[in-house]
Amino acid sequence: MSEFDALWDAILDVGRHGGTGGYRRYAWSDADLTLREWFRGCAEQRGMDVEEDRNGNLWAWWLPTGWVGEPRDAFVTGSHLDSVPDGGAYDGPLGVVSAFAAVDIVRARGVVPTIPVAVAAFSDEEGARFGVACVGSKLVTGALSADRARALRDNDGVTLEEAMTRAGRHPEHLGIDETLLKRIGVYVELHVEQGRALDLVDRPIAVASAIWPHGRWEFAFHGAANHAGTTRLSDRRDPMLAFASSVHAARTAAQRHEAVATFGKVLVSPNGANAIPSLVRAWLDARAADEATLTALVDQISAEAGGFATADGIDLRVSAESLTPVVDFPQAPRARLQRALAGVGDVPVLATQAGHDAGILSARVPTAMLFVRNPTGVSHSPQEYAEPADCNLGAEALADVMVEWVG
Repeated sequence: MSEFDALWDAILDVGRHGGTGGYRRYAWSDADLTLREWFRGCAEQRGMDVEEDRNGNLWAWWLPTGWVGEPRDAFVTGSHLDSVPDGGAYDGPLGVVSAFAAVDIVRARGVVPTIPVAVAAFSDEEGARFGVACVGSKLVTGALSADRARALRDNDGVTLEEAMTRAGRHPEHLGIDETLLKRIGVYVELHVEQGRALDLVDRPIAVASAIWPHGRWEFAFHGAANHAGTTRLSDRRDPMLAFASSVHAARTAAQRHEAVATFGKVLVSPNGANAIPSLVRAWLDARAADEATLTALVDQISAEAGGFATADGIDLRVSAESLTPVVDFPQAPRARLQRALAGVGDVPVLATQAGHDAGILSARVPTAMLFVRNPTGVSHSPQEYAEPADCNLGAEALADVMVEWVG
């Protein structure tokens, strides 16, 4: 087995749900804690110093022989280990596994690093449990305040502070980490492509040019609970009607703006088959090619939802949960990636609509991204896939990039 294959097989069953075949690797869950121990084991097997920072992010350090003092100007690579509900195996873990495999490949080539190397696994990138994406990287950079992070709640009412405490961590230490940021010279994230652009041009690897601006908004439709059988239609204040109309309107608005908009998470109260709901909470995910278009899109969806709510006697409250501006990856690191990958052949340069820790970190440190072909184009689903040959090629490509920086 290759370095990549052995690492990949070791985590393939962690957090997999038997009923769906997808993964439920939520932040600070048992599956997440198991993967954290796997990460520590990988680092220790390679003689790398491993640490968990104040925000729950994991770091495995490979320091040059004779290095004295804190790491600085480090080449950092990695991704995340958590998943969306019933997600695929590749989104996140592919980058972490490839990072450890790249370290093995570089060592096998006899390359001795001249600067520190780190493998990172950022905490709660997907936001599947507490509703905010990229919690670990946002805390490090100050994009998310410690107070807000500690107060985030999951669907069972458990706060992030409580979840971390139960896991033996210290949420009182959450917050921006300037010392850590000063260690990073560049962060290069390898990720499975979340689309079919590479498959359509028959190329295994791509370099990222930009990340679309994107965000999440909560729409809370407040109505009145009542009996589903005995309440006349004219007497109802049913929030489900305004919500349903808003879903259709969001799709139409997204098409008009050449963007995307999705209501993918819904919580209904009291959630009884024979009860008119009193409250529908729905989360809008919206993304566009530029920030002006995104603002116009969300404003239109909100206004139309407000009109539907008023017509049905419903009270609507819209609140922004997260907003990530456009990210243009800097030209200098991107050019170095392309130079390092010259042996791979033509390497496309692609923008992506998906958010990543690299996008958050880009506000504070140089960042770049590599994509590995996904022939299905499916992501956030058990059908997400990458060919083993492409995955191994991705690890080799990441090793080439690592050598470009550290050799």
